[in-house]
Amino acid sequence: KDGGEMGCTQEFNIILGTKRPRDEEEEEIKARRKQASAREHGRHREEESAALEETDDEKKKLLQIIERDGEEEDEEEEPLDESSVKKMILTFEKRSYKNQELRIKFPDNPEKFMESELDLNDIIQEMHVIATMPGLYHLLVELNAVQSLLGLLGHDNTDILQLLKQLSWERLSTDFSLTDIDTLHESEEGAEVLIDALVEGQVVALLVQNLERLDESVKEEADGVHNTLGIVENMAEFRPEMCTEAAQQGLMQWLLKRLKAKMPFDANKLYCSEVLAILLQNNDGEPCLLYLCHNFALFVIQVFKRHNPSTAEEQEMMENLFDSLCSCLMLSSNRDRFLKGEGLQLMNLMLREKKISRSSALKVLDHAMIGPEGTDNCHKFVDILGLRTIFPLFMKSPKKIKKVGTTEKEHEEHVCSILASLLRNLRGQQRTRLLNKFTENDSEKVDRLMELYFKYLDAMQAADKKIDGEKHDMVRRGEIIDDDMEDEFYLRRLDAGLFVLQLICYIMAEICNANVPQIRQRVHQILNMRGSSIKIVRHILKEYAENIGDGKNQEFRESEQKRILDLLENF
Repeated sequence: KDGGEMGCTQEFNIILGTKRPRDEEEEEIKARRKQASAREHGRHREEESAALEETDDEKKKLLQIIERDGEEEDEEEEPLDESSVKKMILTFEKRSYKNQELRIKFPDNPEKFMESELDLNDIIQEMHVIATMPGLYHLLVELNAVQSLLGLLGHDNTDILQLLKQLSWERLSTDFSLTDIDTLHESEEGAEVLIDALVEGQVVALLVQNLERLDESVKEEADGVHNTLGIVENMAEFRPEMCTEAAQQGLMQWLLKRLKAKMPFDANKLYCSEVLAILLQNNDGEPCLLYLCHNFALFVIQVFKRHNPSTAEEQEMMENLFDSLCSCLMLSSNRDRFLKGEGLQLMNLMLREKKISRSSALKVLDHAMIGPEGTDNCHKFVDILGLRTIFPLFMKSPKKIKKVGTTEKEHEEHVCSILASLLRNLRGQQRTRLLNKFTENDSEKVDRLMELYFKYLDAMQAADKKIDGEKHDMVRRGEIIDDDMEDEFYLRRLDAGLFVLQLICYIMAEICNANVPQIRQRVHQILNMRGSSIKIVRHILKEYAENIGDGKNQEFRESEQKRILDLLENF
């Protein structure tokens, strides 16, 4: 039995092709696999090494090609001249026409015109170099390239890939970087030609149309809004008179809508407030200003009556809005709208709240009350107990003025200007209430007035001494001091504090002519104690009368001069 079993086992092993025990077989298989793996690993290492050597060789070849191409480009690069610009513009026109043709032919198949759109973008990128050569701007106009560029502002690419959207906004910023203000001033003649063509082509209206279709939730399109506002700012700085046309072409309405939109504060909102202030400072379009003053500025500004802006950028926006309101109030007809819109109450509240907006509110009150057109506002201010607000600010200038850029001199200038307007415009009971303030607490407000008088008188005497020295040096060198130079010296004196000193002297003359012996005696007493005299005050007021006037109404100028000189007679 045992022998039979062993024979069967040997026969089974022969059938499987095995002649050794199972353990020996497994060891031999493992050894073979290990040898094969080692051979395979070595072969792979050889192949990788060869591949790396080949890659290094390819990199070296590519670098050589790039360097060679760069050298060839440097050699082939030619200076920009009229011929090359004309060639560039011709290529642009061809590509623009081709893109337009393909868009019309295949409106629902973006793939058909995508390549032409990219070619168009390439040539526009090349044309960017023209921005550095203002002397060649006239070629853009003569070859009608400006009209073609303006036409691209209406380029409809909302149905193609996002890449082409980005190209559109890059195109916008590229095209009109031609209007960079520093570049424009390099060649004013060329800039004039370009700006004329842009204005004639109603560039602002086209820009507004483009703004309407931008979605600022997309970064590229938000950048397009910012670039567009930059174009308007540069053009307005170079040619301020175009601001009226810009407002009439829809830009004012778009800015108002954007500022009123319930969107988080961002750089574009700040830029909108800046452009709005620029437009209003250079705008004589009364309907636009009326609309703004009554329906927008007060509505937006009231947000800041009880809380401060959270960032420096938001504070800058707030100040731009206050500046816009001040520009509105330069129109006499807007003073009445300001009064009816309870602007005085809002400004008075801001002064009492002692927030950052207080300095700006003070400036707005100054604009609202100045001149004969501010008479109604002056009376209303007294009625709403505004004297209780303004005199504490007169008695003591804030040590720390929160508004960035506001100085103590500016604060005192606005306060004194408001008091001068009140003394000029008030009549009857309201004027009596104002004069009584100067007699309260042993005439402390007269003492403060005289304190300010000597402060600015000293500053002016120091400035005059410096200017006299410069004039003496000019005469010694044989230079002529013409009218322009005299005007420049006068502006320097105003900056040094002459205007504030003139306002103080005007207030002094008004209260001394009010038939209140207590006030007159106190003024003369302090002047004598400080070794000064009435003659200095008279000289300052005469100079003030000679230079007074709003530049528009000669009759007002003459009547105001006569009134000031009458005050001097009794002073």
